[in-house]
Amino acid sequence: MRDRLGALGVAGDAWWAEHAGPEALARRQRTRLGELVRHARAGSPYYRRLYRGLPADVADPRVLPPVAKRELMAHFDEWVTDPEVTLASVRRDVLAGPVPAGAPYLGRYHVVTSSGTSGEPVVLLHDRRSWTVADVVLRVRARRSVLRPGVVGPVLHHGLRVGVLVATGGHFAAAAAAEDVRRRSRFLADRVRVLSVLRPAGELVAELDALRPTVLLGYPSALALLAVEQEAGRLRIAPALVAVGGEVLTAAARERIRGAFGCPVLDEYAASEVPGLAVACPRGRLHVNADWYLLEPVDEQHRPVPPGRTSSTVLVTNLANRVQPLIRYDLGDRVEVSARPCPCGSPLPVVRVEGRTGEALPFRAAGGRAVPVLPLALGTVLGETPGVRRFQAVRTGPDVLVVRLDPAPGADPGAVRAAVDARLRAFLAEHGLGAVRVEHSAEPPRPDRTGKFREVYSA
Repeated sequence: MRDRLGALGVAGDAWWAEHAGPEALARRQRTRLGELVRHARAGSPYYRRLYRGLPADVADPRVLPPVAKRELMAHFDEWVTDPEVTLASVRRDVLAGPVPAGAPYLGRYHVVTSSGTSGEPVVLLHDRRSWTVADVVLRVRARRSVLRPGVVGPVLHHGLRVGVLVATGGHFAAAAAAEDVRRRSRFLADRVRVLSVLRPAGELVAELDALRPTVLLGYPSALALLAVEQEAGRLRIAPALVAVGGEVLTAAARERIRGAFGCPVLDEYAASEVPGLAVACPRGRLHVNADWYLLEPVDEQHRPVPPGRTSSTVLVTNLANRVQPLIRYDLGDRVEVSARPCPCGSPLPVVRVEGRTGEALPFRAAGGRAVPVLPLALGTVLGETPGVRRFQAVRTGPDVLVVRLDPAPGADPGAVRAAVDARLRAFLAEHGLGAVRVEHSAEPPRPDRTGKFREVYSA
């Protein structure tokens, strides 16, 4: 096994896994799963208790009980395998402290938070191997889509300039990864720029026009909005590649982005918990990086769902992360694994994702014009408000936004509601939507009729 090697070793191992065949890939999965389970039992009191009575050696993940974010967060200090790490210290020193996004905590861990798309944000640590695997494996697997004359030629001719459109102001994985790249590389420090999707479209357009990015990264919903600006002639950029992730890329969004910018669109499927989960091949199909991530489509009772059928949720295992083991973790997405191999020739499983859509919400501005607002931008405004544990924002009309709040224990509900009001009104006014009415519901946040929790949506 070559798991202890650095970036070059991970890259070589990823290349080997692509060419070694399905059986060799399955053996590598089983070996890494067994190593992870042994490590979790030895270093995590939570897993040691959870796995009591199970076989000493585990090769089949189905013998292990699934875990969920709420239970894990409730036992955070027992979940992690480094006793120096506590939830209180992470919140004090990173989330509310001096450690900036992208900088290592304690000199060895990267801290990220989920965007809360399934309703319960989670604090996550990645050790060096987990962070390196996510970065390197995605690059290795994306090479067939990226290393093409139509992409490499324009980048070499015009220079590498990367615009990253993500939620900022917190420790979200995409922003943290971009800042980490800028911090570690002098060459990339001035060539990678992180732009906040919370800002009005006009400001983003002006900054992108000045940057003239040759590579554009971001959420599909954000880039679809920019595609509209490009089509209207207000944005004038010519990227050689657009890469999207963090939300489901619909066929309509793909065509709009590709048509507006005239370049390939590379799709990635990932989450803060499993940042290198899947990447699209040149045929546009998502392949699970199964050498480092296990993906199990399951039904409501966590029973396996066969290929060709859409799951109720999906269990994921990050085989690389040792400091905070994620083993059969309920990610909450609905997926379907293909029953047929991909024509591209890759032995890695093909997956189609239905969860985590990010359609923009149209609100009515003064004069009657429609202004689209990104769900993720609204969700960040609410989720970053002090005292908010969970929330939902529901557009019930073109000028009405209903908010459901679940304050954190000990927080004053009235003060939290007032803070949310102030932040939302400022955000809406910045986008020319000062006439939108914010209404607070007495109901707590709740799943929709499909059982899926959505933070921000249009009713």
